[in-house]
Amino acid sequence: MRLLLKGGRVVDPRNGLDETRDVLIEGGKVLAVDATIDAEGVRTLGVEGKVVVPGLIDMHVHLREPGREDEETIESGTRAAARGGFVAVACMPNTNPPLDTGAAVRFVVSRARETGHVRVLPVGAITKGLAGAELAEAGELRRAGAVAVSDDGHPVMNSGIMRHAMEYACMFDLPIISHAEDAELSAGGAMNEGYWSTRLGLPGIPAAAEEAMVARDILLAGLTGARLHIAHVSTAGSVELVRRAKEKGVAVTCEATPHHFSLTDEAVAGYDTNTKVNPPLRCASDVEAVRRGLADGVIDAIASDHAPHTVEEKEVEYELAAFGMIGLETSLALAVTGLVRPGLLTLDQLVERMSCGPARILGLDWPGIVPGAEANITVIDPDASFLVDPAEFASLSRNTPFAGRRLFGKVAATIVAGKLAYEAPGVWPTR
Repeated sequence: MRLLLKGGRVVDPRNGLDETRDVLIEGGKVLAVDATIDAEGVRTLGVEGKVVVPGLIDMHVHLREPGREDEETIESGTRAAARGGFVAVACMPNTNPPLDTGAAVRFVVSRARETGHVRVLPVGAITKGLAGAELAEAGELRRAGAVAVSDDGHPVMNSGIMRHAMEYACMFDLPIISHAEDAELSAGGAMNEGYWSTRLGLPGIPAAAEEAMVARDILLAGLTGARLHIAHVSTAGSVELVRRAKEKGVAVTCEATPHHFSLTDEAVAGYDTNTKVNPPLRCASDVEAVRRGLADGVIDAIASDHAPHTVEEKEVEYELAAFGMIGLETSLALAVTGLVRPGLLTLDQLVERMSCGPARILGLDWPGIVPGAEANITVIDPDASFLVDPAEFASLSRNTPFAGRRLFGKVAATIVAGKLAYEAPGVWPTR
């Protein structure tokens, strides 16, 4: 496909570009980026008034395949990703069976090649069966296509196992993605421990359950030299721990989710089980700390932690409901609405947190929008608004607490390796 993006604002922090440019795509690659490009025999999309950025990457999603195709599949999840502006997603290993062998990782790679709408980057398991007792073969996982290792959803409670996992991961230049949770402190909890848990009569999960493990894993990363990435930081204490570790030169990065910078634990007041996530929605001071961390760069990435569940898993008593909410189709808009429009982040910083940052953490070749680079591009209309309607989602699941909310920042197009993976109908004139 030959494609010309005409007159858009190209924002590419990797290459220091924030100017109106035309972008010509041919043979899956960026052929030219210039003030004016005239070409014949190409499909021209007038993207005036829109922002053209290096393709977004969601480095924390749950695609559920294999094992829970009733919740999500690689096909449906990557279709949702394309609608959300993502050209690539890193899928977590807590499937059934888990991604703890090379064969399991190769299955995901194969299925993504057959049915995927965007690039799928498998994350292998740290331990066999996610049981926290015996290390999975990191080298085998790497050779099969894993970009990182994690027991996401299952904290590695044994410090000796985690130390050896970090040492092993170093041999293959794999980042360790930590699900930072002390399971003994969080056991039985359903929401953040604090005023609202007391008022609602729900068992709480203290901030210390996260912070204790963040601190431990930072110490182990300093000991081993491993590349440590902390998933879904949610407390002020966790942000401060990462800040201090970075100042000391520890190779640690972290991510935050849109729900952790958009909602507080007060959202649980209506007992909407779509607000039940792990780590839980925290108090206002924690939310503010996460927002500050995103603004000053202590938090390196925004990731959805897209966790689809069936209606049956959510329409039960709050304490019995499954943890998790979907986010692929709302993440960008929540970030634009909650961070960019209020002036907390610039568009350049947003692209850094949602594209360049995740690529750097995962060790991807991500040159940006430059001639010769693979054409992975997201086109955004930051001023266009829409009402969140789960019935219109591409995801198989509907578990979002943002239904009915008006958000800004619509995806106009998602281009993966030069092909239109998603094109919003009627968004721009075709010339």
